[in-house]
Amino acid sequence: STIAIAQAAQQIALQMLEERGRGAVLVGVARVDAALEHLLLAVMTPTTAKNDGLFLPDRPLGSIGAKVTLASRLGLIDGSVERALNVLRKVRNAFAHSAESASLADTAHSSRLAEVYADARANPLWSSLETVLAAQPPSAHGPLEPTLRDYIILITILVAFLGATAQQLSPIELPVVMKLTGVIR
Repeated sequence: STIAIAQAAQQIALQMLEERGRGAVLVGVARVDAALEHLLLAVMTPTTAKNDGLFLPDRPLGSIGAKVTLASRLGLIDGSVERALNVLRKVRNAFAHSAESASLADTAHSSRLAEVYADARANPLWSSLETVLAAQPPSAHGPLEPTLRDYIILITILVAFLGATAQQLSPIELPVVMKLTGVIR
């Protein structure tokens, strides 16, 4: 339900307030990555192995880029979500591999994120999350910067809606399956 999504989103946003700088970017994308994995698992046939390792870092779906591509090809996410996820992946990589302190306000990152934010602002949760975050007292890190606020809202919307989508899905049942003895229906 919309109310459940809004409540989950508010909880995610408030938890994200604990992070700043590089940590906010890395933790945010890690949350999106986990939600994307959950979405993919929702449509996959459960494995009989205890852990097939499909999503381990050195395996086929170990990277967020591979998960984004598969989710898109399966029709689980649309083009705007795919673009948003790929922008987040690029920003995350830049932060993870930068020896200097990086900031979401840096032109390279803010210009990448601007178009994604413009699309995400159409989500009805954007303005309510903005209100929730504005009502929070300043943390030990100081007041919430607009660039971090927008990033937190984007992460929150993606995680909440990837989760809500996953909850409404079940494993794909294909009309035919190949066996060693032939194709069965």
